[in-house]
Amino acid sequence: MPASGHAVLTEGVVKRYRKKGGGEERALDGLDLAVSPGTVHGLLGPNGAGKTTAVRVLATLLRFDGGRAEVAGLDVSREPRRVRARIGLAGQYAAVDEALTGRQNLEMFGRLFHLGARRARLRAGELLERFGLVEAADQGAEEYSGGMRRRLDLAASMILAPDVLFLDEPTTGLDPRGRGEVWDAVRALVAGGTTVLLTTQYLDEADRLAHRVTVIDRGRAIADATPDELKDRVGGDRIEVVAADASGLAAVERAVGRAAGGGLVVTDPLTRRVHAQVADRVAALTRVAGDLQDEGVAVEDIGLRRPSLDDVFLRLTGRGTGGDTERGADCGPGAGSGPRADRGAASGSGRGAGPDAGARDASKAVAA
Repeated sequence: MPASGHAVLTEGVVKRYRKKGGGEERALDGLDLAVSPGTVHGLLGPNGAGKTTAVRVLATLLRFDGGRAEVAGLDVSREPRRVRARIGLAGQYAAVDEALTGRQNLEMFGRLFHLGARRARLRAGELLERFGLVEAADQGAEEYSGGMRRRLDLAASMILAPDVLFLDEPTTGLDPRGRGEVWDAVRALVAGGTTVLLTTQYLDEADRLAHRVTVIDRGRAIADATPDELKDRVGGDRIEVVAADASGLAAVERAVGRAAGGGLVVTDPLTRRVHAQVADRVAALTRVAGDLQDEGVAVEDIGLRRPSLDDVFLRLTGRGTGGDTERGADCGPGAGSGPRADRGAASGSGRGAGPDAGARDASKAVAA
């Protein structure tokens, strides 16, 4: 374990860009981040918040202008080559060669890492089994589904068994089945001891995968906690009842009010929906259901609701995850976008610490 006790650590990291016409813009403005080893850590924020910039800085693909950053116990600014040997990076698009089979793709990456023909072949076989791709190993990657390509991409990023894996929006464009396949693969990686830093705009993805979440906005961390802790900040459990007809609305309000212990009761007459925050979710549901049954009040729906990460996100940032493309992702030194840029990024980080060309490309973007 690193001396700091963290697989990834940033303290006050700043990344500046010059603006056209003068002045500067801060993609990262004093970012503090601490990621525990062997966990999935979600990095959430609106587009333009600094997520991709943070990943590119940590993967040694961008110089930063201030602060301190460590990955796997190594100083990112002073030891970029050693950092690259300990990390993997998978961008938004699968960086696989569709003209090759799955097995050939992995063997190619192994050879680029100077593993030698035999070791590359053995490592490819291990990863194909680990990522559930054995049956499709000798099919062309062009025949793979989106989820299979993504799993192959993840396998390629694990050629050298990195300590830390950066996943930058790994399920963008995938259907629900493909997303589920990637989630299973990520869980398996973490179970094997890999630390994953995950950026995503799918809040349910962070909810399902992340042990801890950092929300960033305008280049700074504005919240850091487990998903459940973040939801508790927005508000605890609430009971929600929809009356079958308007005549029962007053009785529903009284029943919900009693269960809420005199707390605020919110009623929407148009939808006949009544809800309130409650301290004991099971007791509240039991009491409201019993009271309404005793009074003979018919309901269309009754249940307990928890705040979602969407609620948290909107409360913290005041905006959704959509918006313009993040500045750090598509401008500034060493930046790029689209499949070609992602392939280059992958070649310059953990996946590409071995290939000479990739290492040379990445070295242009980091401090010597």
